[in-house]
Amino acid sequence: PRFPAMASESGDRLATLKRCLSVLRDARNDSEQFAALLLVTKAVRAGEVDAKTRRQIFDAIGFTFPTRLLISQQPPADCPPHTFRALGLTLLACFCTDPELAGHSQILNKIPTFNDVLLSPCDPDCTSMVDDVYQCLSAVLATARGPRELVTKGTVSALCQAYLNGGHGSERALTLLVGLLAVAEAKCWQRDAPQLLAVLSKLSSDFLKAEDMTKFELCEVLPHFIPLSPPLTENSQGSECLCRLYKGLADVLGSKLSQSQRDPALKLAASLVQACGAEWIPAGSAGSKFLALLVNLACVEVRLTLEEPDPLEVEGKKEVVTACYVLMEMGIQECLREENPLLENVQKMQLMRIMEEAFGAVIFYLRQVKQEELQDPFIFASVRVLGAWMAEETSSLKQEICDLLPFLVDYARKLFKEGSPAVSLAQAELVSTEGSALPQDALRFLLPGFCHLTAEDKPRDILIAEGAPALLCEYFLQQWEVLTSESTAPAPLTSTEMSLQTMCGIFLNLVVTAPDLVRHDKTFSSLMDVLLKSLPLLLPQKHHLVLAANVATLGLMMARILAGSAALQGTQRTKEFFGAAVRFLSQAHVAQADPGSDGLALAVSPAYASAWDDIAELWFLGMQAWAGCVPLLPWLPHTTLQARWLQGLAQLLSQVAPASVDCELVTAFQAVLVELARASQQCRDVILSHHGVEWANLYGMAALEQCLAEQ
Repeated sequence: PRFPAMASESGDRLATLKRCLSVLRDARNDSEQFAALLLVTKAVRAGEVDAKTRRQIFDAIGFTFPTRLLISQQPPADCPPHTFRALGLTLLACFCTDPELAGHSQILNKIPTFNDVLLSPCDPDCTSMVDDVYQCLSAVLATARGPRELVTKGTVSALCQAYLNGGHGSERALTLLVGLLAVAEAKCWQRDAPQLLAVLSKLSSDFLKAEDMTKFELCEVLPHFIPLSPPLTENSQGSECLCRLYKGLADVLGSKLSQSQRDPALKLAASLVQACGAEWIPAGSAGSKFLALLVNLACVEVRLTLEEPDPLEVEGKKEVVTACYVLMEMGIQECLREENPLLENVQKMQLMRIMEEAFGAVIFYLRQVKQEELQDPFIFASVRVLGAWMAEETSSLKQEICDLLPFLVDYARKLFKEGSPAVSLAQAELVSTEGSALPQDALRFLLPGFCHLTAEDKPRDILIAEGAPALLCEYFLQQWEVLTSESTAPAPLTSTEMSLQTMCGIFLNLVVTAPDLVRHDKTFSSLMDVLLKSLPLLLPQKHHLVLAANVATLGLMMARILAGSAALQGTQRTKEFFGAAVRFLSQAHVAQADPGSDGLALAVSPAYASAWDDIAELWFLGMQAWAGCVPLLPWLPHTTLQARWLQGLAQLLSQVAPASVDCELVTAFQAVLVELARASQQCRDVILSHHGVEWANLYGMAALEQCLAEQ
């Protein structure tokens, strides 16, 4: 008698609801509270509860009563077994429409219960429970802590199973998976790879079989389920998925398509390229034709969008053009690939011509960019893909690229200045899992192109005029800080280390071609300071040998030009640098048994062997630079003797068969020995005491013989 039936009019219903809330607050026993709850949940399910009333319901019952309902094992008489649980879930779904409540720990600790409901058999009268669970999970996903809690509490696996079972609400399970993968892809795959792979397997099968618009709808969904890690090519199930996706895409892109059909197909192809490179495309005639078609379609799309850019049209096409950039970058790599190429030479030449036209459109577009647009991620994507072209193709579009250089330097400078301080890889991962993006680093992608351009007069002059050396010096210092903050354990070459190596190449070009700039620009004095302190730290870490070779050689080349500066007047830091440089140069060769004779032969030392192809040229350049430094730095011969390099080199040349030392090595050794003998009587005496005259004659070192013969 205390609970009037719900009135039919909305206003009366709300009035009745408020009376029920009053009863809830004052209920004398569970049966009264339960009766009131039935009416409250009826109103909630009817969708007639506004935010204020929803909060009143929560204030009246809190989380305690719904929690009791969820765990209660005794339903009321004549009610289905799940009655209490269904009521509890309805109330929680109601609370979850309030974002503040959706992130509450009392909701988050119910995630295992939500998972159980999804995994339980669903009778026709249980569908409302499933709907309520999906509403709760969707709300949790939208909170700050939600994604992490969902992943750690097993929701990914539950959603995968719910989708694969195909029961009530399975499409909502797929939608939630897409949302979770969008914000926590790495963690999802790390924890639940087999389950996600099973979903991808079903999606790829459906994609291959579909012959209606479903095929294009799946093109939109599938990219979310293609992981960057672990590689799909690593197991048979992943490889089968890739095979089905290739066949489905070949079928789609080989047909006549409308714009709305082609765009999602190109985006799917791009996501596969980002994850697997070109490995998902089979070798052979069909694969090479498909790859050429992909790159061709991408180039056409880029030209259509960017050659006559309509601001509104470009805005709507940025996502698909960015996908096309990924395909073009793959095209560049495949055209350059010599080992097991997918493309034939004729196809490569055709694609390079087509890509040249597309990159002309990219340059044209970038020249129209206004200052207020510089933060647009699409501008970054356009600069990045142009950087990939500049890194590999140096002969085409040269004038257009020269004209664009002021913009590229200015753009890279603005992003660098606005970026955060140095961020390590570990920090980067931490930031990305929290969902916020790192500052975009345009310089990293432009460096290889700048390295080519600084070897040529016109672009080098433009880069210098635009202040690129000062910017690169600042960037070098920042990247050095990043490298030193990373683990000292051997690891694959990082982008940081690659950037530092490439910058050394750029600076070497400037040292060789613009020595006056190095001599007078304070930028290079600052760079010299960084190099002096870097090499002694780098050299002991053998996995950094290639970078150490770059730093040593650049430092020695610059020292020849800056020999008169205060920094190079025999200070402790300078002596430590030159001591490290001696170790780098002196440890490159050893005497080892010659299989063809009983004697010893000169060979690259085992520690250098794996990297020798990358550092040989730097080593020879370093030897030449060292020889050039000896007459300019009076304290250097003494440092050489202290390091026992001269004694070691003389002993090495005495031990090995002269035939095992090629002409280039003889020239390098002779240059150093001659300069040391001329600069220091003590060095000259050491060479003579080690039978220098004899082996100088044996090796054909005429300049050294003459020097030793002089009084």
